[in-house]
Amino acid sequence: MKKNKFYITTTLAYINASPHIGYARELIEADALARWYRARGDEVFFNTGTDEHGLKIFRKSKELGMEAQKYCDEKVLEFDNLKKELNLSYNNFIRTTDEKHIKAVQEFWKICDKNGYIYKKNYKVKYCVGCELEKTDSELENGECPLHPGKRVEIIEEKNYFFRYSSFEKKLLEFYEKKPDFIFPKHRFNEIKSFVSGGLRDFSISRIKEKMPWGIAVPNDESQVIYVWFDALANYISAIGWPEEKDNFKKWWPAIQFCGKDNLRPQAAMWQAMLMATNLPASKKIFVNGFITANGQKMSKSLGNVISPYEMTEKFGIDGTRYLLLSFGNFGEDSDLNWDGMQEKYNADLANGLGNLVSRVIKLAEDINFIPKNDFPKSQNSMVEKLIEKMELGQALEYIWKKISEANKYVDDNKPWNLKKENQEKFEKVMRKLLEDLNLISQWLLPFLPETSEKIIQSLKTKKMKEVLFLRMK
Repeated sequence: MKKNKFYITTTLAYINASPHIGYARELIEADALARWYRARGDEVFFNTGTDEHGLKIFRKSKELGMEAQKYCDEKVLEFDNLKKELNLSYNNFIRTTDEKHIKAVQEFWKICDKNGYIYKKNYKVKYCVGCELEKTDSELENGECPLHPGKRVEIIEEKNYFFRYSSFEKKLLEFYEKKPDFIFPKHRFNEIKSFVSGGLRDFSISRIKEKMPWGIAVPNDESQVIYVWFDALANYISAIGWPEEKDNFKKWWPAIQFCGKDNLRPQAAMWQAMLMATNLPASKKIFVNGFITANGQKMSKSLGNVISPYEMTEKFGIDGTRYLLLSFGNFGEDSDLNWDGMQEKYNADLANGLGNLVSRVIKLAEDINFIPKNDFPKSQNSMVEKLIEKMELGQALEYIWKKISEANKYVDDNKPWNLKKENQEKFEKVMRKLLEDLNLISQWLLPFLPETSEKIIQSLKTKKMKEVLFLRMK
């Protein structure tokens, strides 16, 4: 049977600050999809990494009295260490300071230029350093970007290179019409179509090196560096060897992309126009996340409500953290988290729900000479698979936990501890069903809670629990 091939990529984390749980959730979502595809026999290339150029990085490194590259080399470890901290299965971690990526970006620029989509002009614009994006007056509230309140936009006035974004308005709208499932959730797709329909303005794709030296040099013009978005977005193709490794590029492209809602325009319009400018195929699909807030407020250092993924794994463990970040709300919606709410959910769903079921069933089955087959295909064509492929991971977990609740109720209703003394035949029948149910649940859990899934599978084989799963928290 021919294997399907999937290229899955997250956005690149901007490393002017430490990782936050919104980015951690994006990584875990992409990881869950990658694990599911791999488990059913498909080939997967899973990419993530760090975005290391631009004004914010330059200013942050200056603030700390460090060379920009040294700052990036130290800060990047906080992000790459998430692979172990969150048990991620990505097989590529790209940095925009990698030499291979730099060469690809410059080649991408040359092709855009050769095709007539780059020109130079004087301009004056309002610029949000937090977003690293130009802003119109209609996008501002009291002179500030609503995504970065408290930070006034800056006025940039200089002579830069521009990308003919306006040339792609009609082409993008035609593309969106042909690909009605290109962006999920649907209201985000409607949002980007509305944005493009309102008219696209050409945007600056370079900065004067004398003012902002931290970036990739513009080909044939050492006085300018390439704009951070024009640089970073190209990682999706440089990661798979473009332009030199043509066979590898053809093998994997186009990609399934994950991003936050604040990344919608660069991912769904800007990047697609850039691909059109170089005659490369568009992305395959884009999944757009909502924000995570804390007690109804945006997380910020000044409010002291930032939750780190490292803090979460210290308190809830790896799989506990994965479960909590995936199970709050539907995909694409904003989620509000706090420590009390997460602890309550952990106790209810993991300790009292799954942990209780596994410990009871395995303990009761110690003398049962029956090992269910670990037949992964059996779990396919299920509601869980359909929900995973739609990226409704929260709903998939709800479905699995409904089965866990049903299995726990089946234990309570049948009281196998009594049957073991009174009716051995019925006891074995009840336990076989519970073992089969637990086996299926373990397979469904594989992309979400990989360590837990493996522990359950091993316990089903040995009929012994090596350790208690998910102790109740106080």
